[in-house]
Amino acid sequence: MNGIRVGKRIIGAESPVTIGWENIPRVEGGPAKQFIFTWFQPAMLLALLAFWYYAPNSIAKASTAIGIGIGFKVLLLGLEWVNPRYRSWQLTWKELTTDLFYVGLGYTILRIVDSYIGSDVMAKGIQHAFHWDKFTWFVGLPLLVQAFLISFLFDFGQYWMHRGMHNWYPLWLTHAPHHYITQLNINKGAVGNPVELFLIGLGVGGFFDFLPRAFLLAGSFGMAVSTYQHINVRFNTPAWWRFVFNTTEHHSLHHSRDYEASRSNYSGTWIFIDRMFGTCVDGEAELLGMEGGRRMSIVEQMHYPFTEAWKTLKAKLGRGRFDTPESAVPAE
Repeated sequence: MNGIRVGKRIIGAESPVTIGWENIPRVEGGPAKQFIFTWFQPAMLLALLAFWYYAPNSIAKASTAIGIGIGFKVLLLGLEWVNPRYRSWQLTWKELTTDLFYVGLGYTILRIVDSYIGSDVMAKGIQHAFHWDKFTWFVGLPLLVQAFLISFLFDFGQYWMHRGMHNWYPLWLTHAPHHYITQLNINKGAVGNPVELFLIGLGVGGFFDFLPRAFLLAGSFGMAVSTYQHINVRFNTPAWWRFVFNTTEHHSLHHSRDYEASRSNYSGTWIFIDRMFGTCVDGEAELLGMEGGRRMSIVEQMHYPFTEAWKTLKAKLGRGRFDTPESAVPAE
């Protein structure tokens, strides 16, 4: 890791990385503000779980979840202006326009592609090969246990897909554009090459279509936890929350300009998966992005995996062997 270690803080020429929760700044303001930004995350999770647990069947459906998701993001967008984590991440019209382009891409083209070859289609194909009556025990579990297992299994799969993207060159080419973002905002999770966005979305959700209530409850964990990965809000995150769940602090390290720090915190919701496999680093970073924080254009994000793969292939043919070019990994 670049830089000099001072206590638990890494001081580098370009990319300071703060290690250790005790070194992370707290929310500034009076008791009311301290209370709100300490308990906002747990309160939202409990509210969503309670809603989907008790909501009548007439409104417990996917369209309701989409509406709540949009409203929740609008609320968090407002919090970014009220209590930003870093002023340098303040949302600009250029950033907002880019983010909305990718959000629109996800709700249109990627959704159409997923309906034909996505995880739900593959899962339904596999379902025919199983005798699902043997799994009826699952629906006998308490509803919240079902929801946790669905969420955990989905995130476990995402963890290994994400980790693979940082450790296998062909997958890294698809994921690299996402690491050219230079700030975290509410919709930055949608920014990336379409191939990577499709791959990272693959999961086990299709297996649980027969459990709509449990599936919607599982989505509460994603909405009320994973959403915070890409957000510019300063929270006084409770110790138990940051031990169990992924946070914006964890994910900012993952997007750090520091190469070693970026190879950590791969999970989307349950950071204790990273703790299980030794890839969790507690801390935060402000300066983000590869190549010293170069902002990649939309056009470059679209063609990057293919042009870089072609450059690598030509280099391999020229040398007679495979060497990963320096541009294929985050700049140190």
